[in-house]
Amino acid sequence: MRSRVIGAALFGVGVLALVFAGGLAFVVAPQVDRLPYDLDGTQSVAEAPNARFLQITNGKAEVNQATLRSTVTVTPDTTETAKLDGPLDGDAVVWLVGQEVVRTDTKALISAYSTSLALDRKTGAAQRWDKQWIDTGNDRQSVNYSGQIYKFPFGTEQKTYEIFDRDINTTQPARFIKTEQINGLETYQFTQEIRNATQELPADRLQLLVGQLVPGATTGKISYSNTRTVWVEPTTGQFIKVQETQSKKLVGDNGQETVILDAVFTYTDETIAKSADTAGSNRQLLQTVKLWGPLALLVIGLVLVIVGLLMALRRPRAATVGGSVPEPRSGRHAGTASAGAAEPGRDAPTAEFDRQQKSDR
Repeated sequence: MRSRVIGAALFGVGVLALVFAGGLAFVVAPQVDRLPYDLDGTQSVAEAPNARFLQITNGKAEVNQATLRSTVTVTPDTTETAKLDGPLDGDAVVWLVGQEVVRTDTKALISAYSTSLALDRKTGAAQRWDKQWIDTGNDRQSVNYSGQIYKFPFGTEQKTYEIFDRDINTTQPARFIKTEQINGLETYQFTQEIRNATQELPADRLQLLVGQLVPGATTGKISYSNTRTVWVEPTTGQFIKVQETQSKKLVGDNGQETVILDAVFTYTDETIAKSADTAGSNRQLLQTVKLWGPLALLVIGLVLVIVGLLMALRRPRAATVGGSVPEPRSGRHAGTASAGAAEPGRDAPTAEFDRQQKSDR
């Protein structure tokens, strides 16, 4: 009886473990590989040693040389996210992103921008949203974001992705190159090549540059090239390392040109270490919820169900009625009462009295 009770209890616990395994795999897991609404603000820093760059001070444009530091800050906009409706409701999150580029020697601000955009929580790609904007310091303008910008998809694949470039306001393909270990993590390396594209500038700003940097020209354009390489942790889609080799030339209509940017920006060691640590922790959490957790619960549940059934269905041992059965006597007098023994049903004094009566006769 006791084994049946224990077996039933084990069977029940096993069934419960199987239910939890299914819930973890089919209910919880699909929700964890998404951008959270309450994401903590993040910051990445890249530096470009000995860069050549355009610096405008009090209306005077000149090309200088120094080390530049670029800081990008991402902050979730919970207020705007709560207002999303239609296909974006529940599947997108709004981010506020800002960038500042300063020269490290004088701390002078070289360039800055801020922007608001909606990202798909699963793929990390920019979504169509009528309230997205960008402000480069002059005025706030609308922008049509698309493709990957600050993150790759959860479960990044070894294929080509489109990365949005802010300087030309469109996407260009980033091709998978190889896998590479960075701080103990396997990463996917993607490279995007932009060659001699035209960067649009406000007419007054372009005219100021042409008048001061390209003597004799009446108009001109900005020729922009960039080799952008990103190293992505594939499970989370997080950037571990980013490097951009940027070049910009001011080309006048008279054929003259001036280099206004020549810089190689690379994530600092501190940013790489922090990104790798965060991605490693997030990857472990995702793998636990999506794979190891359900698998462990499945195995435990099956074992408990089988053991419980075996114990509950096992028959108890047959008990002997009246205790042990005496073994038969052996020898010559087996089955015969010994001399002087009392007859069955009579006590010893009565048997002795009968023998005396017979002798007196």
